[in-house]
Amino acid sequence: MAVTKAKKAEVLQELNDKFGRSKAVYFAGYRGLTVKKVTDLRKKLHAANVDYVVAKRTLMKLAAKNNNMAEIPDEVLKGPVAAVFSYEDVVMPAKLVHAFSKEAEQLELLGGIVDGRVLTKADAKAMAMLPSREELLAKLVGSLKSPISGFHGVLSGVLRNFVYTLNAVKDKKGQA
Repeated sequence: MAVTKAKKAEVLQELNDKFGRSKAVYFAGYRGLTVKKVTDLRKKLHAANVDYVVAKRTLMKLAAKNNNMAEIPDEVLKGPVAAVFSYEDVVMPAKLVHAFSKEAEQLELLGGIVDGRVLTKADAKAMAMLPSREELLAKLVGSLKSPISGFHGVLSGVLRNFVYTLNAVKDKKGQA
């Protein structure tokens, strides 16, 4: 069924808005995915404030160009492709799509655009494998706490040895 120019203009306007607001855009191939699986994926993405949009590849390229983004390579937009837009976290959509692709093998992360930089398939998968923000913050806190804990251990060891020495002197004088 042919899409009218008015409908294409409407879709392009929506894509322009989404590309303009997004911090990250990931592209996912969905060939062979059932409607039920796509609905489940949309629900999971919507819960994380991430949009999932299926549109013509030419309209996606045009919307990216209209928003001064890097040109999307043809290997990223191969076959039926959906765009996953994130407005807050740049890693979360890649993680969600990658996690969902484990239960639906037909879904595949193809690449993306993060901060104006085009990501290849390998880059997008690497982003999906990054630890979450909370895990990274916990590691940072642990790294900052480690020297303080070590310093505390050294100081308490000196104090403990001093107390042992005083007890030994007291015991020796008590025997004499």
